[in-house]
Parts: sequence; C-alpha cells; structure tokens
Amino acid sequence: MQDDGQIVRRLAELRLEHRDLDKLVARAQEGAALDELAIKRMKKRKLKLKDMIAQLESRLIPDMDA
Repeated sequence: MQDDGQIVRRLAELRLEHRDLDKLVARAQEGAALDELAIKRMKKRKLKLKDMIAQLESRLIPDMDA
C-alpha cells in the first residue's frame, strides 16, 4: 500500500499529464491537418488519467465509520 506522500506525488504527475494532453488536443483540433485517430487516442488517455486521478483522490479520503 502506498503512503499519502506517494499518492500525492503520483496525483501531481497524472494531473500534469492530463493538462498537457488537454493542450495537445486543443492545438490538434485548431490545426489544419487534423489527425482524428491521434486526437481520439489522446482523449481516451485523458479519460483514463481522469479515472486514475479520481481513484487516487478517493484513497486519500479517510474511511468514515457508519
């Protein structure tokens, strides 16, 4: 199991990659030479990163006793 520090560092890495992909997708969609397959792959990766981020964030939230 990872400690909170490792999770926080991994979250920062994933958020940075997600932000970079967002910029790449925006630039690719603006350009004249659209590579639809590359854009679809980038968007799919962004969704996967978003899921990974949400999963790690939920691990940082302490369990509440019911």
